[in-house]
Amino acid sequence: MTQPGETGAALDGNAMAGDLREIFAVDVTAARYMCAGCTHTDAVATLMVWAHSPGLVARCPHCSDVVLRVVRAPDKVYLDLRGSVRLEVPLEGS
Repeated sequence: MTQPGETGAALDGNAMAGDLREIFAVDVTAARYMCAGCTHTDAVATLMVWAHSPGLVARCPHCSDVVLRVVRAPDKVYLDLRGSVRLEVPLEGS
């Protein structure tokens, strides 16, 4: 049986809604990141965080590169993960 998206036609971002809702409903500090700068991998809770900016800036404890940024606005949150190659999020019950 062919799954949506397997025929070569792209789906829009709404196809990820259920998966993303499940991921961001967990404690992300337990997730593991991989630094884009040095490939160091560890839990998000081990990042060095500076809160003196307009938001939070989290740096790799190994090389000091910025791994992620979180900025809160009155009606939204901006999450910048460009300093992370990946984010591995453990799911409850797995």
